[in-house]
Amino acid sequence: MLTVRAPATSANLGSGFDVFGLALGTPADVVRVERAPETTITVTGAGSEYIPEDPEKNTVGAVAEALDAPARIRIDKGVRPSSGLGSSAASAAAAAVALNALYDRGRSRKELVPVAAEGEALVSGEAHADNVAPSLLGGFTVATDDNVTQVDASVPVVACLPEISVSTRDARGIVPDSATMDEVVTTVGNAATLTVGMTRDDPELVGKGMTDEIVTPERTKLIDGYEGVREAALEAGATGVTVSGAGPGILAVCHRRDQRAIASAMVDAFDAAGVESRAYQTAIGQGATLYR
Repeated sequence: MLTVRAPATSANLGSGFDVFGLALGTPADVVRVERAPETTITVTGAGSEYIPEDPEKNTVGAVAEALDAPARIRIDKGVRPSSGLGSSAASAAAAAVALNALYDRGRSRKELVPVAAEGEALVSGEAHADNVAPSLLGGFTVATDDNVTQVDASVPVVACLPEISVSTRDARGIVPDSATMDEVVTTVGNAATLTVGMTRDDPELVGKGMTDEIVTPERTKLIDGYEGVREAALEAGATGVTVSGAGPGILAVCHRRDQRAIASAMVDAFDAAGVESRAYQTAIGQGATLYR
C-alpha cells in the first residue's frame, strides 16, 4: 500500500484566471492505493456522501485509467467538495503520485500535471491545470497550455470556507465572454505585480496584484456575504482578498502577525450574514507527499 497526502489549493488568485494557483498548507486529501485487477474506489471524510465511487465518475478513476494503473483506492477527504479549494484536484493529484509510484511509471511531477488535469475535467468539464499543478508541485504555479512554472513561495494566507456550495460548472457559466482593453491592461499589470510578489515572498505586492475587474466581480454574486467578509479582512490587515477558485471559499493574503485577527474577522462577517464558516490560518505550502 502507498499513501499520498495532497494539499488543497487556491486557483486564479484574482488576476490569474485559469493560470495562477497555489498550494495551501492545510487542509489536504489523503489517498491510499493497492494493486488490484480492476479499479475500485471508497471515499470517506468531508462531503464524501456527495462524491461518486464509480471509477467512471470519479476524478481518481480517470487518473487510474490514464496511467493504466488499476488499484483499490481509498480517499479520505480533508478538502470539502464545491469549496473553491481544489477538492477534486487534491484527490486527482494524490492518486497520480500514488499510482505512478505503485506501478513504477516513471513520470515526473510535471508530467503528471496533464494526467491529473484529465481527472479534473470530470468536474469542471474542461482539463484545467490551475489547481492540480500546485497540488502536485507545491508553491505558486503558473499553468499555461504547454508548460507549468513553479515558485517556492511561502506567503501567509487565510482561507475562509463558508457552509455554502458553488458548482465549478455554474461559476464558469457566468464568466464574461469579453473585456475592454482597459480591463485587460489592468489585469495584466496586476498579474505581473502578483508574480513578482511571489518571487519575493512579499505579501504587500501579492495582495496588490490580486485585484481583478473581469471575472471576480461576477463570481462574488454567488457568495452570500462576500463584500462584508472582504471588507472585514482588509480592515483586519489583509493585503489582498479574492474568491478562491470558483468559490465559495475566500482567500486573504497577509502578514503572519495579522492571520488570527483576519481569520476571526472573516468568520464574524460571514456570521453577520447568516452563514456559518471556518477559517484556515496557513501559508503557501508544499505539493503532494508520498509515504511508502
